[in-house]
Amino acid sequence: METETIKEIVAAQRAWFDTGATLDTAFRKKQLARLEAAIYAWQDRIQQALQADLGKDATESWMTEISLVLSEIRYQRRHLDEFARQTCTLTPLANFYARSRIVKMPYGTVLVMSPWNYPFLLSMAPLAEAIAAGNTVVLKPGSASAHTSQVMADMLASIFPREYVAVIQGGHAENSALLQQRFDYIFFTGSRHVGQVVLEAAAKFVTPVTLELGGKSPAIVDETADLALSARRIIWGKALNAGQTCVAPDYVLVQESVKDDLVKLLRHEAGIQVNAQARIITEKAFSRLSGLIDAEEKLGRPVYTRGREYPHMAMTILDDVQWSDPVMQEEIFGPILPVLTYRDWETDVVQKMKELPHPLACYLFSRYHDHIQWMKTSMRFGGGCVNDTVIQLASDRMPFGGVGDSGMGQYHGKFGFDTFTHPKSVVEKGLWIDVPLRYRPFTKKADWLIRKLLK
Repeated sequence: METETIKEIVAAQRAWFDTGATLDTAFRKKQLARLEAAIYAWQDRIQQALQADLGKDATESWMTEISLVLSEIRYQRRHLDEFARQTCTLTPLANFYARSRIVKMPYGTVLVMSPWNYPFLLSMAPLAEAIAAGNTVVLKPGSASAHTSQVMADMLASIFPREYVAVIQGGHAENSALLQQRFDYIFFTGSRHVGQVVLEAAAKFVTPVTLELGGKSPAIVDETADLALSARRIIWGKALNAGQTCVAPDYVLVQESVKDDLVKLLRHEAGIQVNAQARIITEKAFSRLSGLIDAEEKLGRPVYTRGREYPHMAMTILDDVQWSDPVMQEEIFGPILPVLTYRDWETDVVQKMKELPHPLACYLFSRYHDHIQWMKTSMRFGGGCVNDTVIQLASDRMPFGGVGDSGMGQYHGKFGFDTFTHPKSVVEKGLWIDVPLRYRPFTKKADWLIRKLLK
């Protein structure tokens, strides 16, 4: 799409937002209802697109994408009046007499940039929250998941005018053209590298941003864990979407005394929990993943796999991996699971986690109270689970987002509504009284009273 066309779309959305049409909560709920109905009507086409792009079967498409979007839409509709309501707060005595209110205002025209790995979920969920908050939205889906992007573009065009919701398809050129425009908010999900580009572009206009990035999310297994259940849940989280999940367990860090038993169980589960149709998104991504496996084989690491032939790659377990190995230098984003060991909890886990960048997720498998408390209260990461993986992102009542290298900002449920909302402070001052203390010239008595009131 040409830059001029993109400019026209953004200008049209700004003009339409300025009419005030989106400020009415009844209007917003009606649009969310239209979106929900459209998803049900287009469900088969959405599933077919996800199958074509990523090899997801109907069950996985529903479980990990479509149902979560519908849940988000219903949650926003159900709570929208509550979320959007003006709230009153106490007024300091120094401001007597006045009423203090917080007014929930949409930002205006927002840009949602979504990735290819969960193309429907990570486009539609923030879109629904932006609509609920009263914004107009430009959606830029990932170019690699072209089938799903086209279905979303067709579906949204069938229910919303372009000056309200517009989908811009394309690749690098379209991304660059969009980032040259002034938006009121940018919501980006993707890699850390592209996130830095988005943040740099947003800084030119002082545009607020949410960055949902990734990182190397650990699954830590201590000697008290239920090993069979741990292996089952780790492989489940890793196998989703062929490991192309930002919150997938990136690697396993296990106490050395139970490592051999855990590896056997991981290999067993890897042979069961497999979607043979799952696709690695591009040949470039497949080559990168294959290179990581080849590098481990050259280092003499035990490699357990059932083969790879583009676009399919079996779950691969890498044993006896070291922190210095190539596979530990980048986020894997594929069905490769390195296993590392630790001996001493304080030195090899607690201290090591402090040295590493903050991950998007952390998963601890343990029955030991002190280890669980450390994970919950001391380790820094976006979100996670005790004795499970991935399921933290499925709740409308908890925030989802990163910290540090894994991103900034959060969404889901009320947190998503608040992300796309500016809380505007308004003080309504009374006219019937005007306390003269604040006006010059200040007398000694006025100075004394001011110090008493404002101390």
